[in-house]
Amino acid sequence: MNLSQKDQLYNWHPYTQHQTTGLLPAIVKGEGVCLWDENGKMYLDAISSWWVNPFGHSNPVIAQAIFNQLTTLEHVLFGGFTHKPAVDLAEKLLALLPDNQKKLFFSDNGSTAVEVALKAALQFFYNKGEKRTQIIAFDNAFHGDTFGAMAASGITFFTEAFQGSLLEVIRIPVPTPQNDSLGVMEKLLQNQSCAAFIFEPLVQGAAGMVMYEAHQLDALIELCRKYGVFTIADEVMTGFGKTGKTFASDYLTQKPDMMCLSKALTGGTIPMAVTTFSQDIFDGFLSDDVNKALFHGHTFTGNPTGCAAALAAIDLLLSPEYQNHIQRLNQNHHAFAEKLKRYPQVQNVRVLGTILAFEIKTDETTSYYGSFRNKWYAFFIENGIILRPVGNTVYIMPPYVTSDSQLEIIYQTIEKGLQIL
Repeated sequence: MNLSQKDQLYNWHPYTQHQTTGLLPAIVKGEGVCLWDENGKMYLDAISSWWVNPFGHSNPVIAQAIFNQLTTLEHVLFGGFTHKPAVDLAEKLLALLPDNQKKLFFSDNGSTAVEVALKAALQFFYNKGEKRTQIIAFDNAFHGDTFGAMAASGITFFTEAFQGSLLEVIRIPVPTPQNDSLGVMEKLLQNQSCAAFIFEPLVQGAAGMVMYEAHQLDALIELCRKYGVFTIADEVMTGFGKTGKTFASDYLTQKPDMMCLSKALTGGTIPMAVTTFSQDIFDGFLSDDVNKALFHGHTFTGNPTGCAAALAAIDLLLSPEYQNHIQRLNQNHHAFAEKLKRYPQVQNVRVLGTILAFEIKTDETTSYYGSFRNKWYAFFIENGIILRPVGNTVYIMPPYVTSDSQLEIIYQTIEKGLQIL
């Protein structure tokens, strides 16, 4: 019995089974942009395995850092202790983050990074004796699968079974020339008891790489500041170079009060997350009264091995070599975007940093996991490319180490698909 068959016995993976065999490809090796299954078939990972591997699979620099740390100190409880990898990582991140970010809270994945931010926003006002229980979020947002993060998410089929058990979240449209998001926001802030506004800065990932402008987000953040509402930038997807800058928030003139980091933080190796805060938020919990503490913790908080991986990943990101990779990918995407615009069935081609996305015109149903999406996903897998369309949105977010020739294979496969539609 091979790995794929055993997986069928123990795990259920809806929507992702192989279209013809019914079995999942069992991946046994990764290197750079390439993955190999147990039958020796190679795949180009064009989405960095859900956006976590921008430095490539089995990156030797990160692997060596992990090995060195494992043979020194693999883990120690973070309650009542600290250690050098966590201190070094905190100092490195604070030097990169917007100047208003002063404190860090370690956790273990993107959902919990968001959970920490939402809890901090709500409890800040509770500690002050002020009742603010509502969160503002964009339509079709996605912030994670834990209860607070799920409540802030707006893709309903992820949350339908839990309606009535979630935080109160008020939605506003993503800012576009057609949507008066600012006007909607101001009416909310005048009439509601809102604690925070959470957003994916500049790009909504799971919604289908929906992009909007920095100046539009600046206006919303400025309005929140006027009404004393905290702002939370969920940079779990956008962080660490994906948008062309270290953080998408680096495009903003108005800086968020909190930021959520994960995914590429450790280069896709060890689960780790960080929530960062302004000094004002930290001060809202600074008290001799223990009941005002933020009681949130994880067994692997500040894990030394994860910190070592993150330190190595950040060094890679900041190196001239990887900065050049990011610029090279962006230039290639822009050139391919011009080719895509020639296809009559392609619309709304857009590029930001290492992200390229577009929609395919179709008369078929284009739900998140609809038949159109499933056929396209299967087509890419058959052709050795890992791309996961969202409805009728196709996007590329490859590892930074993807070569020009590998990019060309990805581009050519997309064109092949468009030609046989």
